[in-house]
Amino acid sequence: MPYAFIPPGYRAVLLGQAAAVEDLAAEGALVLVRLDFAEQVSEEVLDNLEQACRDAGIEPWPGSGYYVYADTGLNSVYLVWQKGMAWLPIIVGLLATMVLPPLLTAGIWLILPDSIKSLISSLVNIGMMLLMMWLMTSLMKPLMTPAKEKPKQVKEAAG
Repeated sequence: MPYAFIPPGYRAVLLGQAAAVEDLAAEGALVLVRLDFAEQVSEEVLDNLEQACRDAGIEPWPGSGYYVYADTGLNSVYLVWQKGMAWLPIIVGLLATMVLPPLLTAGIWLILPDSIKSLISSLVNIGMMLLMMWLMTSLMKPLMTPAKEKPKQVKEAAG
């Protein structure tokens, strides 16, 4: 039964035991879990488990229409899914790239000596003044150059 999910030439290999599935497989991995029970699991329990997987938004195994399969001969239940992307690391990474640089800059600014603070402030002010002077000269150039007028054409008198 479990090898119906695995392509020919491959086989399921036990990776180990873990408290959580996140510890066993990388993101995007195809996961096959076998649960062995002492008694046969009722069809109602299997349907509830299938619906819970669908409601949770778990990514299905490619090509598989179901998440839960029962092997009545062995009293085993197989769960198959594709492990989805973990969003928490992505969210933390985005927050770190947006929030961390201003916090680090503010922290460094607080520990800098006053002489270096004034030097940095002066350099920023000089840069702003140079930028304003460049803008003003580039805006004033068209106003300062005289406009070239076309010479008037004189018509010849009829003679």
